[in-house]
Amino acid sequence: MALVAALVLGCVGPTSALAQRQLRPDIELFIDDMARKHRFDRAALRRVFRQAQPRPAVIRAISTPGTARPWHEFRSRYLDEARIAAGVSFWRDNAAALARASREYGVPEEIIVATIGIETLYGHQTGSFKVLEALTMLAFDYPQRADFFRGELEEFLLLAREAELDILAVRGSYAGAMGLPQFLPSSYRKYAVDFDGDGKPNLWGEAVDAIGSVANYYRSFGWQPGAPIAVRADPGKSDIEEVLAGGIKPHVRIGALKSRGVIPLVPVDEEAEVTLFTLEAEDGLQYWLGLQNFYVITRYNRSVNYAMAVYELARELRTLVNSNSETPPQ
Repeated sequence: MALVAALVLGCVGPTSALAQRQLRPDIELFIDDMARKHRFDRAALRRVFRQAQPRPAVIRAISTPGTARPWHEFRSRYLDEARIAAGVSFWRDNAAALARASREYGVPEEIIVATIGIETLYGHQTGSFKVLEALTMLAFDYPQRADFFRGELEEFLLLAREAELDILAVRGSYAGAMGLPQFLPSSYRKYAVDFDGDGKPNLWGEAVDAIGSVANYYRSFGWQPGAPIAVRADPGKSDIEEVLAGGIKPHVRIGALKSRGVIPLVPVDEEAEVTLFTLEAEDGLQYWLGLQNFYVITRYNRSVNYAMAVYELARELRTLVNSNSETPPQ
């Protein structure tokens, strides 16, 4: 049966030490749950999990995320000349797919390109961790988010069965994100689209599918076509601690902020809801207003630094493409 074969590809012989290794009780309970809920074969799953080796590097990596760096350090890593130049090339190479995705989903080409650029350098850095091992470590050895990652492990097993993946060979990030756009398994199953029309979504080797899938992801989280993303603000001398503590989701109207002395540095609809946040620049704190589309970018990665990097890279790419005589067709 194909779906079972996909789970046992690469399994070792029955006499090997791995094949005889006893699994932890919590993993056995998880296997029982998968068998009960989704009719997985228990013996096949045991063979797979016996080959999942502990990877302490996964816990180290997730405990010290790069997005936690000060903005000026994070920016210098992700908005360099090489990434910008590669982004223009990626745009040229995939101009038709990007234009179609923008038309169909309402997400600008530059946001799609910048997201893939920040995530994987346009597919050149898709991750070296075995996804099964990364998710197993996080599901059973990272108590802070164990429930979340057990859910992602469940989704990965379902994805592997549906797509007939070699579950022991799939590689991705330390958090189990996969392919050009670095989708977690749940996002892959929910938002990946077959944008090139070959019958199945493929986020590893198909830039066209990755482009359509990123656009679909953003639209699904409420992207507003043509709306602004973020603007600089002058906080004046107002008491803004309460607003800053309100979280990244837009929760206060521009007009209300202006009445407290916070002034947008470019015109914005006074009825628009925003959040106020800060960035650690080399010369001190910068104050920014994030609108709905900025919040949507944070649904991809819940980091202000990440969303700002996507936004700034996108602006750089759009400027270069617009100024180039070989601008991709719209």
